[in-house]
Amino acid sequence: MVEDKIILGIDPGTTVMGYGIIHIKRNKMTLVTYGVIQLAKLATHPDKLKRIFDRVDGLIQEYRPDEMAIEAPFFGKNVQSMLKLGRAQGVCIAASLSRDVPFEEYAPRRIKQAITGKGSASKEQVALMIQSLLGLKEIPKQLDATDGLAAAICHHYSKGVGEHNKTKASNWKAFINQNTERNKSPKKK
Repeated sequence: MVEDKIILGIDPGTTVMGYGIIHIKRNKMTLVTYGVIQLAKLATHPDKLKRIFDRVDGLIQEYRPDEMAIEAPFFGKNVQSMLKLGRAQGVCIAASLSRDVPFEEYAPRRIKQAITGKGSASKEQVALMIQSLLGLKEIPKQLDATDGLAAAICHHYSKGVGEHNKTKASNWKAFINQNTERNKSPKKK
C-alpha cells in the first residue's frame, strides 16, 4: 500500500505557537507550509486559548491533515507556565478531535533525537536539520515554526507511535492481554 498522508505538527505555546505541515507520499517528504501563531498581544489567557483553537481548527479545515503530532509539555520548575502550556496543548488536541483528526504526542527530547540524533540538541540545530531535510532555502526567523515541522517529521519517522500509542503494558489489564501465553492456569494432576 502506498503511503500518502498529510501530517500537521504543533509546537504549543502561549506566546508563540509553531506549526508545520508536511506531505508524505511514497515515503517522500515534502513541505506544505509552516508558520507561527502570535499570541503575546492578547490580553488574557482565555483569549489566547480561543485564538489557538480557532487557528488550529482553521489549519485543519484548510489543509485537511490525516494526523496531528504535538510536542508534549516538558516538566519545568515554574508550575504556572507548565499549566498554561498544558492548556494550550489541550486546546490543540481538542481542535484535532473536533475534526476527527487523530493525534499523537511526543516528548521534546524524542523529537530532537528523531531529527538530529541528539536528544539535547538546540533549537538552532533542529532548525538546520529541518532546513536540510525539507530543502528550505533559509531557516525561518521564528524557530517555533521549525519545531512544529520537527514534531510532524518525528511522527513520520516514528510511524505514528508516540506517547499514547506505545505497545508497552501500561496497566495490569494491558499486560495480561499482551501476555496471554503466561495467563494459562497450570494443569492439575
